[in-house]
Amino acid sequence: MTRPLRHGYTTGACAAAAATGAARMLREQRSVEEIEITLPHGERVTFRLQGEEFDERSASCFVVKDAGDDPDVTNGAEIHAMVRREPLNRPGARTMVFVRGGRGVGKATKPGLAVAVGEPAINPVPLRMITEGVREEFPVACLPQLLTVTISIPNGEELAKKTLNARLGIVGGLSILGTTGIVKPISAKAWTDTLDAALDVARACGSETVVLSTGRTSELAAQHFFGTGGEGAGSGRNLPEETFVMMGDHVGYALRASARKGVRRAILAGQFAKLLKIACGHEQTHVSSSALDLRELAAWVAETPHAARLTPLVRRANTARQVLEESGNDPFLMALVCSRARDAAQRLAPGIEIEVLLAGYAAAVLYSG
Repeated sequence: MTRPLRHGYTTGACAAAAATGAARMLREQRSVEEIEITLPHGERVTFRLQGEEFDERSASCFVVKDAGDDPDVTNGAEIHAMVRREPLNRPGARTMVFVRGGRGVGKATKPGLAVAVGEPAINPVPLRMITEGVREEFPVACLPQLLTVTISIPNGEELAKKTLNARLGIVGGLSILGTTGIVKPISAKAWTDTLDAALDVARACGSETVVLSTGRTSELAAQHFFGTGGEGAGSGRNLPEETFVMMGDHVGYALRASARKGVRRAILAGQFAKLLKIACGHEQTHVSSSALDLRELAAWVAETPHAARLTPLVRRANTARQVLEESGNDPFLMALVCSRARDAAQRLAPGIEIEVLLAGYAAAVLYSG
């Protein structure tokens, strides 16, 4: 029997736990091996602390992130927190908590994110968890103090290279994320959250066009075709970097979110098999329905005069890729599937102008229109 996938905890939850633990060590002047915090939905969770150090002015520790069974690049990362205090000798002063980003925590450089340009990439929910956790360790009975919390991830800058942070305008390290504190394994929410952020950045940077790609190969083909730093190889449109948004399998969500955020034109960039799934009306292109898709394609081909001769090929093929390759990249076949994909996308986002770009399996653009 297959065991259930194990959930883990976000960088935000780990940062809050480390900060709360450091605050307790600072207040009590003793080593603390574990700390219990409250996640946003009310669950109490215990985290083990490591690397504890403290003196009368500051305390620090870290939590090793456990992402559960989710394939998260930050799994195993050390999320460090240092809390430093200074007295506030002003009448009526109250304890204040200030959170800053240290080594390995990125900074926002583009508008449209949940944090302002120039600020550390610590999203609002984790920021609140960190602030509240530290403040609770210093109740009203304590003398008023200024508590400065520094969150750092020693290898955060290197790990960030494996994420889409640079595309979103987060430079110098990772972002501290999490709205629930929990990482659900293989969750689509990580994709859709990233999609929303990427679209927000594109719109905030003035882009009314987005290129929605199903994967990295199709995205590279689109970037070469349109151009991102000079004239494009095919169109010469020279689209800004923020225009290119990796939607993965989430075509339905990406198109609806684009419409909701005021995008005027969406260019779908994908390989033949993915575009066929879109043409067949799938809002998620990871669905396992290849045989049904090929049967539908065979019916379309049979009804299309210029492509009807390919009907036997489609009927005996095992995959969509096989159809394309054995057809010799037949232009009528490609135009048929791209046209159907465009129509299906138009139904999902009727207010947006849709274009389709077909990327070959060697990253060349085979069709655009």
